[in-house]
Amino acid sequence: MSHHARPTVILPALDDATRHLVLVAAAISGGSEADSRSALAAAHAAAVPGLWVEEVVLQSYLFAGFPRALNAMREWRRISGQRAPADDPRSALDQAPTWAADGEATCAVVYGDFYRRLRHNIAELHPALDAWMIVDGYGKVLSRDGLDLARRELCVVAACAVQGQDRQLHSHLHGAVNAGVAPDVVAQVLEVLEQVLPADAAQRYRLLWRRVRQGFDAA
Repeated sequence: MSHHARPTVILPALDDATRHLVLVAAAISGGSEADSRSALAAAHAAAVPGLWVEEVVLQSYLFAGFPRALNAMREWRRISGQRAPADDPRSALDQAPTWAADGEATCAVVYGDFYRRLRHNIAELHPALDAWMIVDGYGKVLSRDGLDLARRELCVVAACAVQGQDRQLHSHLHGAVNAGVAPDVVAQVLEVLEQVLPADAAQRYRLLWRRVRQGFDAA
């Protein structure tokens, strides 16, 4: 994507289901088990598609670790009454070449013109981190069917925000817009997150988003 090209908008408004998904992601990544239980129950009561919720729970292992992801999925099974699928072909180990190709493509969408710089910088930290980011992160997880990349990125924004990971939040604010989220929707998501963020963090992220948005508006 050219630095001057405006991303195609596929999420022009913040719907109720997406708002619940963001709060689920925030609760799993930064809240207690009771917080996760409450957010998942609210999503279920609001008739958020179960597949969407499960995909947010699955991707949370990247940002919150396996213990929180496992606990959240256990709660979701209990709350929803939905059984796990019999199998998941997308997770089969023979899919590794597909994960790598999909991961490169998805990461390039999220980072746009900064993709090559990102790959270089992460490889400079450690080549394994670069490989895992592409194959496991962007390929195996974030390229899965079941939830679009725009909503996935908003949930990544939530996870980064509640954990105080400002550097990664900055990247994924860009990434959400690059993935097709309207800038006004990103702003609304940050407003939703204010109910679970400390006041100083909420203010800091409002200012951060203002700087990010100015860059898109100037393009």
